[in-house]
Amino acid sequence: MNGKAATRGEAHLSTRTRLERGRTALGPALELVHTGRAPTRAVLTAELGVTRATAGAVAAELEALGLISVDAKPSAAAGSQGRPSHRLSVAGAGPVALAAQVHADGFRAALVGLGGRIVATAPGCETIDADPAQVLGSVIEAGAQLLRETGRRCVGAGLAVPSAVAEPEGTALNPLHLAWPAGAQVREIFANCVRDAGIEGPAFTGNDVNLAALAEHRHGAGRGARDLLCVATGHRGVGGALVLDGRLHTGSSGLALEVGHLTVHPEGRPCYCGSRGCLDVETDPMALLAAVGVEPSPEGLLVQARRLVAEERADPAVRTAVEALIDRLGLGLAGLVNILNPDRIILGGLHRALLEADPERLRAVVADRSLWGRSGGVPILACTLDHNSLVGAAELAWQPVLDDPLGALG
Repeated sequence: MNGKAATRGEAHLSTRTRLERGRTALGPALELVHTGRAPTRAVLTAELGVTRATAGAVAAELEALGLISVDAKPSAAAGSQGRPSHRLSVAGAGPVALAAQVHADGFRAALVGLGGRIVATAPGCETIDADPAQVLGSVIEAGAQLLRETGRRCVGAGLAVPSAVAEPEGTALNPLHLAWPAGAQVREIFANCVRDAGIEGPAFTGNDVNLAALAEHRHGAGRGARDLLCVATGHRGVGGALVLDGRLHTGSSGLALEVGHLTVHPEGRPCYCGSRGCLDVETDPMALLAAVGVEPSPEGLLVQARRLVAEERADPAVRTAVEALIDRLGLGLAGLVNILNPDRIILGGLHRALLEADPERLRAVVADRSLWGRSGGVPILACTLDHNSLVGAAELAWQPVLDDPLGALG
């Protein structure tokens, strides 16, 4: 082989090696852009540990798949020197995941793009049928209509439900606030509805607070936390979730962190589980309405309870009720801190409103009742995503794409 032929052969081998390495890096690169950790090609290069040429090839392939946008001529920041690095962002008109959430006051469907961006939403009915197939068929039809209206490609579908979801069966173990039968085959029913609607891609199902925690960890108040504890109350009941090293901890069969049945008031309200004074019935919207003596209204339990918290300073009776809920929430959180030792706690739903109403009181209760609290405390923050369970449901559908963009989208 002459010198020129050898040089061409080496160049071809180098290019092929770079392409193979780049394709292996497609998933990690997409996740970095998806979670906002690689806003530029320079950061992407450093995070992946590859050459600038390989990072450029990876970004170009993700752009060709319609997943990200590459700005090759970004404006330089004031006072900066040299040519700025190419800017990377999720594609504004790219594919979406269909996300669905069912709760005690109704359901909602949404289309969610990369980066946790909600593209379109369609709130549904305000009453939930006792037949899961009826409800899930309606929510999927609402999502299918959004897909028709937007013309977006769908990568898959995810469902958030207010129940522990047993693995690997995908059954709703305790949908207490939906009047669905215990053990309802929600994953199978949801997947059938997705298929019957002609929607492409896989279908997934998960607990609503687990999915809220996943979304917040990737896109919201949980970013950067290593051991993230999320506790939230939506329309009824209380749920918890734990994200360890970026992954949801769901236990051996998907049932971990059923925090709603921690006892925080032994002489308190009867709980559906047969005990009394559980966090589930002492700190949810119904507990606040009952303490104040207000009947539920058509606007929805969570909306009504948040409004009461916002007005608590003007009404001593409401203020007393809010303080009682804060104290009981603090007791529950302190117990969880002692057991789990998280490096951050985030609160959602009504608990977010309770934290914002009196952060000093809640943090003081947790600090006083937890060993770690006395030695320095754990940050307690409000969730920042308005529809975090929906975004989390979409994350389930996006995960195969994040794992293997070429394999998932071809």
